[in-house]
Order: sequence, then structure tokens, then C-alpha cells
Amino acid sequence: MRYLLFLVTFFLVYPTETQVYSPKFEFRAVWVATVNNIDWPSKPGLSTEQQKKEITDILNLHQDLGMNAIILQVRPAADAFYLSTLEPWSRYLSGIPGQAPEPFYDPLKFWIDECHKRGMELHAWLNPYRVAQKADEPLAGNHIAFEHPEWILEYGNKLYFDPGLPQTREFVTSVVKDIVLRYDVDAIHFDDYFYPYPLAEEFPDTTSFKIYSRGFFLKNKADWRRENVDIIIEMLNDTIKAVKPWVKFGISPFGVWRNKADDPLGSDTKAGATNYDHLYANIIKWQEKGWIDYCLPQVYWQIGHPLVDFELLANWWKNHAYRRAMYIGHGVYKSDPASTIKEWTMADELPKQIQTLRKIRGIGGSAFYSSKHFLRDLMGFQDSLKNHLYKTTALVPPMPWLDSIPPQPVVKIKKRGKKIKWEVCDTKDEMNTPTRILIYINEKGTNLDIDDPNSFISILKGDEYQFERLNRKKKKYEIRISLLDRLNNESELSKPVVLKL
Repeated sequence: MRYLLFLVTFFLVYPTETQVYSPKFEFRAVWVATVNNIDWPSKPGLSTEQQKKEITDILNLHQDLGMNAIILQVRPAADAFYLSTLEPWSRYLSGIPGQAPEPFYDPLKFWIDECHKRGMELHAWLNPYRVAQKADEPLAGNHIAFEHPEWILEYGNKLYFDPGLPQTREFVTSVVKDIVLRYDVDAIHFDDYFYPYPLAEEFPDTTSFKIYSRGFFLKNKADWRRENVDIIIEMLNDTIKAVKPWVKFGISPFGVWRNKADDPLGSDTKAGATNYDHLYANIIKWQEKGWIDYCLPQVYWQIGHPLVDFELLANWWKNHAYRRAMYIGHGVYKSDPASTIKEWTMADELPKQIQTLRKIRGIGGSAFYSSKHFLRDLMGFQDSLKNHLYKTTALVPPMPWLDSIPPQPVVKIKKRGKKIKWEVCDTKDEMNTPTRILIYINEKGTNLDIDDPNSFISILKGDEYQFERLNRKKKKYEIRISLLDRLNNESELSKPVVLKL
């Protein structure tokens, strides 16, 4: 047994505003883009201390807003925001490709540690095929493109790995395996960029098609491309789960799979581009096959859009979850009082989107693109999150297909004044190791609703809190404890102890 002593602080808040329904389990994430220094670091060449301060400022901001996950871009263009022997340090850190931070630190590890301190998940976001944003920009001397130039294609003045080559799929898979093996990430995350968005010119994969056509005819080249992406998605999932079965695998596709005009299964939309037809990403197949754990489509349009309506698409994606998690991505970057689109000048557009999703059974939460926009005028959206929509703590939803076994409950709970002490069973089972503690509180004589997020405090391992007097006349409160494992399976509650507060 090991003994954990926590000093627990609880402040009762009696809201005066109208209560807003808030679920106990809800994905609440923010994308932090590093390509072109979109979100972090704010510019290349910052000192290590400046980079770290920006990280903690970003995390403090989003923790304060009620977020519980960060989707951090750690491999924007066949480079690394972490110590790697496979790919060079990203140019977006120092301004020089291949140059490590000085004084040295590992940015990914720092992000993970700081996220976990705050009870937030870290999803490592990678771009699979992009090599360079400009074909003529210098690459680090140890870049894989110099060792294997036959893997690289130029398209639209950008460089890409050829998705048709087995060697590139194996290389990308080895990069993901390395991250999962060495870092305590909660998930691996890919965005919508598989094959690049099409240009007037044809994507130059003629050679790889001739060599590795796998029986496809030229007239079925689009199907061949889709199968290339299918293969790497299945490879990645198998690899992740073989290394650490609790690490999730998520995809954030473009907001439309196919238009109904092109496929009866498609959405009643008129999108100019689609995952299936233009990016060769058959996302709903991956859901149906169980190759991914969550889908997070980028539904960056407003409610009522005449061609790609937010609410219509959210319902369509919900109907194609196939027993896997489904979240929705919001285009918070579009919210602007100066927008030419009326809905994006309205303060209630983003709150309405969240409330719309909460009414759709099967949608488990939201993510917002991107972090830096929470630092500007969003017409009160930050206040809406902090004081209403995300006022109570939410836990990332469990994934029972990965693990449904809860950790062992606490063995004993004892009180000492306003302090409580408990015992937790030791376990060597990484999947079911307790990672967080929930402390439930209710006034003695009232019923405890464990599904009400107002009834618990989320506690991190190693933190110290203390119960304080809540009013002049002490009342008796029942305190119970449960444990959460890596995938937020919750143990049975402990027997209550009574404190006068």
C-alpha cells in the first residue's frame, strides 16, 4: 500500500445566473498550431525561458476557460518539436532547421508535464506527408529527404512524401512509434492533410502507381490512393496499440466526407472539396473498422450556412460514429465583429454551436481552432465559457473499447481535522493505474448525484488542498473519494467520512 495525504480545498459557489447544463464527461480541446508559428512559439528564435513562459501562459489561459485537452502540433513538416533521431528539430523553434533549443530542453516533454499538472490531456498532432512549405526552403542536413530523395514529390511549390510508397508509410509509422514509446502522450492526432488539396495540376505519383499499383487499373487510381491512406491508418493504429494500448488515435478530417449528390451516404451539402473525393481519406471507413478512437471533423461553418450547415453536419457525423467517439471542431478564428458574414459577427454563434452539440446524443464534445484567437475580441465568448458553458469541471469521456475496467477503489479513508488521508492499492497494470482522484462532497442529509459535475473536485496526484470553513455556522458534509485511470474509468466510491465545514 502507499499512503497519499492530500489537503483538500473546497469553496461552495452559489451561482446567481441561470444554470447552464454541463455534462460530467465532455471533450474540451484547443488546437495549438506550430507550423509558421501560428500559435506557439509566437516567433522563431525565442529563448528557452521565453518559450516555456508562452507554454505556461497558454495552458493557464485554457485551464481557466475550462478546457481539458491540448492538441499540440509536434511534427508540422517532417520535423520535430521533441528530441528525435529520425527527424530534425523544427525551424519554427530557432529559425534554423535542425537546431536544438539553447539552453536545451525538450518542448514536447515540457508540454506534457505542464498539461498533466493541470489535469489536461496532451494529444500529439502530426502531419503525415508534408515535408516543406516551400520547395526551395533549406532543409536540415540530416533530413530524411537527402537520404531518400526518391520518397519526395514536389506539388504546388511544396514538398511531400509520396503516399504511394510502402517505405514512406513505414517511415511515418516509425516516427509515431518513437513518440508513443518515449513520451507520455494521451493521444496521437492527425488532421485533414493526407493527399494535399488538389490543384490544377495532377499529383505526380505516376511512378509509385506503376510500381505499387496492387492490381488497380489507371481508371481506379483514386481508389488506389484511398487504399494507400487506409493502409497507413491501420498500420498506425496497430502500432500505437502494440506499444501503449491506452494511447488514443484520433483524426480531424475536413468537415464534409462526401456530398449527397455524389453518394447517397453523403451529407446534404454542397462542399467544394471533400475528404473522400479530394483528399482520398475515407474517414467513415476508419471509424467503422475501429482503426481510430475518435473523429473530430472540422465543421468550421456557421449554423444555417446555405451550403454546409453546422447543425446538419453535426447530425450527419453523429450518425456515422460507428461506436467510436465523435467530437466537433469549431472555427473560432472566424468569430470577428468585423466579419463580412453576419453570423460570425454575433456574440451568440459559438455558444449556440456548443449548446446545439449538447443536444445531439452521440457528440461527446468540442475542439477549437486555434489557441491564439482566445487572446483577442471574441465578443464575450471567453466569459461564456468560463462563467457558464464550461464553468464546471468536465472529464474527457472514457473509451470502453480500449478499456472498461475501473481501477481498484481506495482501501481506507481517514479524517484528521479538516484533512483526509487514504490508502490506494499498488498496481503494475499501467492501463488501470490511478492517475487522478475525484473528491465528492454533499451536505449531510442530502443525496449525492455523482453525475453532477458540481458535486466533485478533480484532484491531481501530488497536489495538496485543504477544506476550509464554508460559512459561520458549521455544517456537516459527507466526503467520498473515487479514482480515475488513464482512460477516465472511475472506481467505486469510498465509504463517506463526515467533516464539519
